[in-house]
Amino acid sequence: MQEFLNNSNFNKSNRSLFERLTSFISSEPENRTELLNVLQDAYVRNLIDFDTLSMIKGVFKVLDLSVRKIMIPRSQMDIININKPIKSWIQNVLNTAHSRFPVIENDLDKVIGILLAKDLLRYYANESFDLRKTIRPAIFIPETKRLNVLLRDFRSNHNHMAIVIDEYGGVSGLITIEDVLEQIVGDIEDEYDTNKDKDDILPVKDSERGPCWRIKGLTEISHCNEVLGTMLPNTNANTIGGFIANNLRRVPIKGDKIEQDGILFTIISADERKVHVVLAERIFTPYT
Repeated sequence: MQEFLNNSNFNKSNRSLFERLTSFISSEPENRTELLNVLQDAYVRNLIDFDTLSMIKGVFKVLDLSVRKIMIPRSQMDIININKPIKSWIQNVLNTAHSRFPVIENDLDKVIGILLAKDLLRYYANESFDLRKTIRPAIFIPETKRLNVLLRDFRSNHNHMAIVIDEYGGVSGLITIEDVLEQIVGDIEDEYDTNKDKDDILPVKDSERGPCWRIKGLTEISHCNEVLGTMLPNTNANTIGGFIANNLRRVPIKGDKIEQDGILFTIISADERKVHVVLAERIFTPYT
């Protein structure tokens, strides 16, 4: 036994293992990269799960990113003009299903407040409704503000939306608390983003021309055909978002429209990668 313990190969192997264990237990990461490497190693060892690792990485991302990187750009903002009659924009509120809307006074650079969709209940209840008295104060922030600072501000002042301004004081976009949290936890799905097929296509209030539906961009074309009574081809795309992108020959943006099989498809939510939500409006009945 003594000869075995004195064996140089055993001592070398034993010492190497001991040194590795000691190094792992006692050493402290000296920078963020080393810390992430330790966490990655912990994931490989099944000490933490993938979601935990992703969220920690997301926290670091929030520390580095500025508002400009993730804000909803000016061109894609859904707004309400206080000088227009309610009937001219109420349909858009219903179709987009946002919980908050910036309210402007004719000029997009003149945001005068934020309307909470729930405050429109008084309008539907036929109570005296004054939009100017109903809107909440808007919060303005610079493009350069760090996301971690913004998240802290959102929590302290109980606001969920901020208007982003550029160095000249013009409106460059908006950002919500959900946009920030999604950098940490990934996409946050609400009742309109569920993956259940039955909720992929939601009927909304009919337009003057006919029935309307709110469709998730990842809804399969076959499902759209079944609900809408259309015959959209699925040879080059499987989803309605992909179908519209193929027709436009580019990634769609908010406001893009195409007409097919008696349906007017309008993009109401999209990012630089994919279509999120489409409004489908029947404008005539095909195949009659």
